[in-house]
Amino acid sequence: MLMAIAALVGAVAVGAAWVLLRLIALCTNLAYFGRVSFEDVVIANSPLGWWMVPVPVIGCLIIGLMARFGSEKIRGHGIPEAIEAILIGKSRISAKVAILKPLSSAVSIGTGGPFGAEGPIIMTGGAIGSLIAQTVHLSSVERKALLVAGAAAGMTSIFGTPLAAVLLAVELLLFEWKPRSFLPVVIAVAVAASARTLLLDPAPLFAYAGQMGPSLGNFLSWAAVGVISGLASGLLTAMVYGSEDLFQKLPIHWMWWPMIGGLVVGLGGLMEPAALGVGYDNIRHFLTGDLNFNASLMLLVVKAVIWAVALGSGTSGGVLAPLLIFGGAIGALLTPVLPSADTGFWSLLGMAAMMGGTMRSPLTATLFAIELTGDQHALLPLLVACTIAYATTVLLLKRSILTEKIARRGLHITREYQADPFEQSWVRDVMVKEPDAIDTSWTIGRTIDHFMSLEHRHKSYPVVDASKIVVGMVSRGDVLEWMSDSDGPDRESTLAQAIAPDLLLGRPDELVSHLADRMTASGIGRVPIVDAEGRLVGLVARKDLLSARARRTAEERDHARLLGPKAQP
Repeated sequence: MLMAIAALVGAVAVGAAWVLLRLIALCTNLAYFGRVSFEDVVIANSPLGWWMVPVPVIGCLIIGLMARFGSEKIRGHGIPEAIEAILIGKSRISAKVAILKPLSSAVSIGTGGPFGAEGPIIMTGGAIGSLIAQTVHLSSVERKALLVAGAAAGMTSIFGTPLAAVLLAVELLLFEWKPRSFLPVVIAVAVAASARTLLLDPAPLFAYAGQMGPSLGNFLSWAAVGVISGLASGLLTAMVYGSEDLFQKLPIHWMWWPMIGGLVVGLGGLMEPAALGVGYDNIRHFLTGDLNFNASLMLLVVKAVIWAVALGSGTSGGVLAPLLIFGGAIGALLTPVLPSADTGFWSLLGMAAMMGGTMRSPLTATLFAIELTGDQHALLPLLVACTIAYATTVLLLKRSILTEKIARRGLHITREYQADPFEQSWVRDVMVKEPDAIDTSWTIGRTIDHFMSLEHRHKSYPVVDASKIVVGMVSRGDVLEWMSDSDGPDRESTLAQAIAPDLLLGRPDELVSHLADRMTASGIGRVPIVDAEGRLVGLVARKDLLSARARRTAEERDHARLLGPKAQP
């Protein structure tokens, strides 16, 4: 069922992507050329001159009003908002966001905002999946699968990168690896990739063919690009959130912040018009080697500043296309000091490494660059550069540009996947063997005396008969009830007559996760463990469940030193 609905989500996401691209083109033509047209144009060719400065200011004013009186969720670059909806919003996105997000992004980018269309379409595609899931009354986990499917389909629709979109879902959005979520994503992406050929150019967006054979020297050069891109990723992240911190200190409502960001964008565009808008033409220039050192440096500095300020001001737009331009500029600047390679090769490596390091998605960035250019021969260099950039940012920053925004809202997330220790441990590994038990022949009076004596150590005990068959549990609460209830059982009555036979039992060959789920559902903190005949063989308390995780922690800390004795946990 989810796969069938995901096919519909993928088809609708393609339409949404086409509409978004046309809206961006329309806004650009209206703002910079004064005409109604859906033709793709380059903002740098605008005849406005100095009048280009107020255009982003007006656009950002419109966005501020849309956010203030429409939905505040349209602020930002889309992916953190999608993650937040998945983790704390039960994968619910409103129809208002689905409409206002692409509109605000079209206005932002069309009036010169230095952003990409991928973040908005990821949010919009996710909203489409979420709305369809809400319409047919699916569960939260099913909504999440369709939300992510829509987001991945949207990315595929814009860039024509289905494999990278699937990996983006796995590395950034799903927070699990299960068939129920992976299969709908693949179906939606496949449908989007197929339907995209009907509305958009099916060829690679930035066709390129460059390669560099493996050698030790080349490997070190690839790694150097990764390190430098990783350091630049950290700097860009610091610039964005430093800008956001400055805006937080302003004594004005956040609705007006985008106007200030728009003014910076306008002034930057006056200095370097190529820094405005999505800038796909700049990516092509880097790959063809058309930009010299000075032009690359100017574009990098101006676009980085206006991008960081605009994003920190809370306007709407994506980060992926700007990251490609930053990385391409760094690669172009490094080309004179790196080994000789095909024209544009180092820019390609810089683009992918910048994306992999900043978004902490090295596999997505590697495949994204390959699908974006159609250049499969650059796989190894791309993988090395993206991985080293990722490693650099992991060591440099606590969180990525995507998760830092969420952390500032009070939500801690981690994207490090590992097997659940509860799913890898058996009850027999954590249970207390030969636990203390009480015989059914005990009287109520003797049981009360036992709980009141110094010998009493636990909150509850299993009750067993002569054959060690568990017939119930007796707890401190039972004792207190017997002591306070004058109409309760007589002190000479046996436990066999007083306790309720209905109880939760565990098995030694049961997974700890299954027992933990049953204990949580029933609200019981101590469970007798019995064999096939019902005889008591152990007991599991809540604290015993933690021993499975403690074992994992001990394994991670108990590592051998390179020299000297083994480290103690």
